[in-house]
Amino acid sequence: MNIRQLKNILVLAEKLNFTRAAEELNIVQPALSRQIKQLEDEIDAILFKRDKRNVALTPAGKYFVTEAKKLVAQIERMAKQASDIHHGEVGEIRIGFTHSIMQTILPNILKTIKEEIPGIKTILHEMNNRDQYLALQQNEIDIGFATNPMVPVNLKSKILHIDNFVILLPEEHPVDATNYKDFSVFSKEEFIFPTVSDGPNYVHILESICVEAGFTPKVVHETDSASTSFRLVEAGLGISLEPISSLYGHEFPIKSIELKNIKQKAKLTMMWNPKRESEYPELFKLLKNWKVDTLS
Repeated sequence: MNIRQLKNILVLAEKLNFTRAAEELNIVQPALSRQIKQLEDEIDAILFKRDKRNVALTPAGKYFVTEAKKLVAQIERMAKQASDIHHGEVGEIRIGFTHSIMQTILPNILKTIKEEIPGIKTILHEMNNRDQYLALQQNEIDIGFATNPMVPVNLKSKILHIDNFVILLPEEHPVDATNYKDFSVFSKEEFIFPTVSDGPNYVHILESICVEAGFTPKVVHETDSASTSFRLVEAGLGISLEPISSLYGHEFPIKSIELKNIKQKAKLTMMWNPKRESEYPELFKLLKNWKVDTLS
């Protein structure tokens, strides 16, 4: 088994047609067929079901292709990193982040990385919590920054900053900071929440704010975009809970009340795959020693 065979398998898995896959790979079809057959013999498993008209992945093939994608990506990344080191370059780091992270801690972190590790390239991807878990486990990103994540057991994490939540209200809403007493005043309101599938722990925390105030929230809109949530609140389509940091840099015509006296907090958290630590020792030493008071 070699990297070329794995890449050819991935192309065939995408095309599910030997002729089209061979054309893309710029090889003749019999050669591709032989490669696939040799690999199947080597691993003692049938990866593709074939007949005169159709090609389809077997269950073993689906598993093999999923793992092959990770392996090919890892090998390509390893080769690039080795080349970068050889030519005196530091390499690149891929970062996933949620909206509130970019509004607070991430710019400072990126600035410090640039100062302490000159030459490193950062590739940024705005992603929800769930997508960050998957991307970290599949080596598609190196570090994730999320709010109140449910960190998988095979990843490491560190809380970098803690925010208060705020309740976002339309400008004409009768409740404001001067007459607000406790959260139960919103028991009859319609809420805008993130989707559960994209951040179950985060949504559970938002729900618990309502439940501890004596009611179950009536959720009428779901969105994982803070900006979209702001617009919906502005239009009078519901009220929303956000980390206070989500408001930084925005001037939407809405009002907010900081919830200082509740136990629930927005925990801005860094996550990473520990396998990456040996690849970027200076970077991870820097980030793991990061202090909350340096983020102000």
